[in-house]
Amino acid sequence: MKTLALGAVLAATVLVARSGPTDTTPFARTTQAHATPVAVVHEAAETHTLPPATLTQVVQQYCVVCHNDALMTGNVSFQTLDVDKAADRAETAERMIRKLRAGMMPPPGIPRPGGDTLVQLVETLESKVDAAYKAAPNLGDRRFQRLSQTEYQRVIKDLLELDVVASRWLPPDVFMGGFDNASGAQRLSPSLLDSFLRAASDVSLMAIGDPKAVSTSTKYKNPIQVSQHAWDHVEGTPFGTRGGIVLEHDFPADGKYVFQMTTAVGDKMVDEDFDLSIDGVSVATVMMEHKGSGVVGTLHTQPIAVKAGQHTISASFVNKIDGPYEDRFQPTAWSWAGTQGGDYGITGLTHLTEIMVTGPTDVVGVSETASRKKIFTCYPKTAAEQRPCAETIFRTLAGQAYRRPVTAQDVGDLLRFYDSAATDGGFEAGVQMGMQAMLASPEFVFRLEREPANVQPGQRYPLTDIDFATRLAFFLWDQAPDAELLKVAEAGRLQNNSVLEQQVKRMLKDPKAEALSSRFLFQWLRLQDVGKVWPENSMFPDFSKQLAEGMVKETEMLFDHIIKDDLSPLELFTADYTFVNERLAKHYGIPGVFGDEFRRVQYPTTDRRGIFGHGSVLQLTSMSARTSPVLRGKWVMEVIMGTPPPPPPPNVPAFDASPSAGAGRRLTTRERMEAHRAAPVCNSCHRFIDPIGLALDNFDAVGAFRVRENMQALDTRGEFYDGTPVTSASELSAVLMKRPVPLVRQFTNSMMAYAIGRPMQYFDQPTIRQITRTAESNGYTMSSFIMGIVTSEPFRMRQAQNTAN
Repeated sequence: MKTLALGAVLAATVLVARSGPTDTTPFARTTQAHATPVAVVHEAAETHTLPPATLTQVVQQYCVVCHNDALMTGNVSFQTLDVDKAADRAETAERMIRKLRAGMMPPPGIPRPGGDTLVQLVETLESKVDAAYKAAPNLGDRRFQRLSQTEYQRVIKDLLELDVVASRWLPPDVFMGGFDNASGAQRLSPSLLDSFLRAASDVSLMAIGDPKAVSTSTKYKNPIQVSQHAWDHVEGTPFGTRGGIVLEHDFPADGKYVFQMTTAVGDKMVDEDFDLSIDGVSVATVMMEHKGSGVVGTLHTQPIAVKAGQHTISASFVNKIDGPYEDRFQPTAWSWAGTQGGDYGITGLTHLTEIMVTGPTDVVGVSETASRKKIFTCYPKTAAEQRPCAETIFRTLAGQAYRRPVTAQDVGDLLRFYDSAATDGGFEAGVQMGMQAMLASPEFVFRLEREPANVQPGQRYPLTDIDFATRLAFFLWDQAPDAELLKVAEAGRLQNNSVLEQQVKRMLKDPKAEALSSRFLFQWLRLQDVGKVWPENSMFPDFSKQLAEGMVKETEMLFDHIIKDDLSPLELFTADYTFVNERLAKHYGIPGVFGDEFRRVQYPTTDRRGIFGHGSVLQLTSMSARTSPVLRGKWVMEVIMGTPPPPPPPNVPAFDASPSAGAGRRLTTRERMEAHRAAPVCNSCHRFIDPIGLALDNFDAVGAFRVRENMQALDTRGEFYDGTPVTSASELSAVLMKRPVPLVRQFTNSMMAYAIGRPMQYFDQPTIRQITRTAESNGYTMSSFIMGIVTSEPFRMRQAQNTAN
């Protein structure tokens, strides 16, 4: 009987497909009518409010033909979905809501109901699910979080004025839902705890200094992707130099240190002068004699006296070449590409590949450092003052490290470690041991949120103001709350909405709010993938690490500008301006920009709009030797729209990257794509993905504008799934702006996941809808989204986990 019923529905749908046109703009309240075998859609000349029962019939007629128990298209069935009882199947209803809001259901070529039927369907589904959530909210399960690598670095910098590289001790963070701070991915293990213990030992010693330090060697490698041509001044090196490396090194004691530089030499190069500077002051110039092509050599300085603490080291070549220098061809912008290619006929330049610091020798003590000033707020003059001073130090540092007021027991625990080390090693050794215990404490490593006494499983309860302050600070600053925020929290005033709004505004104006760009946006847009697949140096010899970093900075600066000026996140897709320096402007073909400083410029043409014209996005969605409209289309659908295409079915033929059309002509990417999606199993998804990606195909694999590929004129024409022609980045932005709701909801979904520390689930969607509705009434300003998140129940409250008996 089920088979016969499904057959009847299929036959009815085929009848509709043959008898009338389809509505390709489901959220426009059109007057288009459709012949239907079920009398549920009337002539749309007048608007009718359809009851849930009728909307259920619409689902049965238009959706169940594919999404039924037998076919399970998209791994979902709507066969038993009752619109009036949508909350009973909220997860399934949310999947339908997401597709309807994006205008993707029914898919292209499949009949749609006329008028505003789909609008009423999605609004009714939302109202049913939202009402049920309001009656019984579900905040989800969330484990406590630990510090991620980046959070650890930021917290240590704020606490001890010390720059550390957390990957030296801590294992890589696991991404979940696109972010590295998801509590569900932060598993605990003995080896992880041991990593934090080692970090605590090393960091505490680095902060205080070590007058007993023995000589060791630390090596820093300079990536070959760093261009070191004569016009490539590295920020932080002296003016008048080229290339090289800038790094932070910790000197454990006052003493003498030797610096060793390793170089790779190009061909036809003059002798080099090598400059070594510490904190911007030149301390040594080393002469390098060129001895032939391809030589790898090392240079040593004499022992140099350096005081303890962290210092900035720069090693670079004195630039002896001024103006253009050419052989047969224009030199490439990425200098290593020239020396590696071997057949460019250009002048190769000497590269600094690594620097090694060895020392200390002739130790004479430990000087005052920024870290020691932060730690030793008092210093004893007599033995009787030592322990009280240590107590004062721990009370101050632990309050900041534990992100809450400290108790007498907290300080007493640290003093026990102090006593054990001070007995034999003295005051500073005791303080170092107490700090080590503090940095290894669960109160520091984990972001613990206290549960009230006698709370029942599944019960919701508000966070304390102190725990709320920590959530807020890590959301907006990616580090611990400052003294003012803790003071307000201690007074129990932080969760007062007016006080909270004042604090949020203050925090967003603070320079530390750049974390929303360098952390949230960076991970949401997957900017960590820029340069992960490095472009072929033979095809893109002008792509260097400096250029890649500039592309990322451009995108971060745009978002930072949106936050600071309280603009709409939709500005990410429509901005007719960007932020570039000379290198990036030249890459984009923007005239009149000089120097390394980034500044705001208007796009001279309409070729680029928002992040769809940013080299960061275009490069991370490309292959090493060519563009990938599929990757670009998938990225837009998944990251921006929140409607990822399903994974490809098994045994799909691989995309042929280099077929020929005969007569020696290579096919364009579009031609190869058309051949690939000719198979029906591929076409069902590629008809959504490909037009989006092709609209961006005027940008090559490194984001430079082009009009030809393989000597053939590019054809970027496509048809968005709603029937709108799209051929360029600006047209893609325009068609997406026709439906801003999916974009702002996906943005909110991503920001909520980052703020709370867990991926958003179907039961979070009512909250996200409420946030975006409120933001819409405020003109979609960035502050309205942020305030909506921090005042939402999932952010301000927790839900006790249900535990098995």
